[in-house]
Amino acid sequence: MAKNTICLWFDRDAEDAARFYAATFPDSAVTAIHHAPGDYPSGKAGDVLTVEFTVAGVACLGLNGGPAFKHDEAFSFQIATDDQEETDRYWNAIVGNGGQESACGWCKDRWGVSWQITPRVLTDALAAGGGEAKRAFEAMMGMTKIDVAAIEAARHG
Repeated sequence: MAKNTICLWFDRDAEDAARFYAATFPDSAVTAIHHAPGDYPSGKAGDVLTVEFTVAGVACLGLNGGPAFKHDEAFSFQIATDDQEETDRYWNAIVGNGGQESACGWCKDRWGVSWQITPRVLTDALAAGGGEAKRAFEAMMGMTKIDVAAIEAARHG
């Protein structure tokens, strides 16, 4: 296990989530599944307790801790994309599999984990500062999924 690992709390479906992430994002994999050695408040001996996985190279641990805690937007994965095709692919995978759209490039998967699908053209425009950043930011504020062409057009006036 990595020295620093993100732990995500799930009700009972950490393995399903980890397998979805591994199938959706490059440099992602399910690396280990651990079963509970005894009964615990939200499960029985033998149930999947934790799942070790990576998402785009980031070490994660899924914990099947039960329904006590829910995901919220205070934590999100930000996935940088190179073009509209890649943006659409990740967005559609998340939203099209029981997820939901939000604003400004944010969406949630069916487990409630928040994702920012962020084209590099947006990040570059915001980093440019000045009028370019302002125009790109204003364009982004009206979007759900980020439209790369619209950001580029706004950036260049």
